[in-house]
Amino acid sequence: MTAPAHDDVDCLIVGGGPAGLTAAIYLARYRRRILLVDDGCSRAAWIPESHNYPGFPDGVSGKGLLANLRKQAEHYQVPTLADRVTELARDGDGFIARTGTRSISARIVLLATGIVDAMPSLPGHDAAVQDGSVRYCPVCDGYEVTDQRVGVLGHGDDAAAKAIFLRSYSKDVTLLNIDGSVASPECRDGLDKAGVVVAGPVTGLERADKGVRALLAEGSLAPFDVVYPALGCEVRSDLATRLGAATNDVGCLKVDDHQRTTVPGIYAAGDVVSDLHQIAVGTGHAAIAATHIHKMLAHNFR
Repeated sequence: MTAPAHDDVDCLIVGGGPAGLTAAIYLARYRRRILLVDDGCSRAAWIPESHNYPGFPDGVSGKGLLANLRKQAEHYQVPTLADRVTELARDGDGFIARTGTRSISARIVLLATGIVDAMPSLPGHDAAVQDGSVRYCPVCDGYEVTDQRVGVLGHGDDAAAKAIFLRSYSKDVTLLNIDGSVASPECRDGLDKAGVVVAGPVTGLERADKGVRALLAEGSLAPFDVVYPALGCEVRSDLATRLGAATNDVGCLKVDDHQRTTVPGIYAAGDVVSDLHQIAVGTGHAAIAATHIHKMLAHNFR
């Protein structure tokens, strides 16, 4: 359902991934006047097939899950706008949001804007994600790489921790260092105890018939069935931080038990809030936030 002519809503939902769509479904069922603005960049769309989302024993693709959520939102006539919110400002007790084409007045705003992964330079990267030879979330799909040759591309403690985590699934795990530095002494000790090989510096990646090859500085090629980039991410929290919202040390928005940020009237759900980037976590956040938003708004008795 396209957005209505008027843009004065109880709640503006920014982001049309699993968290945003779940919040929209809840608020529509609470019979609230809402608008969902989505720029079409949900990280979930990159998932070729997930086997850890409850209720899908045979797996579900990210695009398939999003399609089902959109269909459910359409059933409840959720108004949507295909655009990106570029500015959010206070307007009395509420907010004014601006997109490339609209100005929207909202009493409450729910941010489900997610994160953007830093991606390696790899010709054919998108195809590698789709065939599973490049993966970003070992919590999501570590089970699927059991006993495979696994490379973790990155540096520092985050990459080391991801490599150690993946040792639960394979004894053949290599930390592919991109700049020669490894990690803190504690993480280096953890790598040694886990039996994780450290190789690098890595100067490039290339696709193989099956998997990915890493080009090492000394000129050798190291083959892997799957490579996990651990290069960091951009947390899309700027709409709230410009208004003074607090974040943690990695840039995720701080929220309370009701998903309220430190800016009154702004809620947040999903990856923009949590370091545990899981669809189930995001949809849980959304249910909590939407229910509290409904309770905070004036009664809508019929």
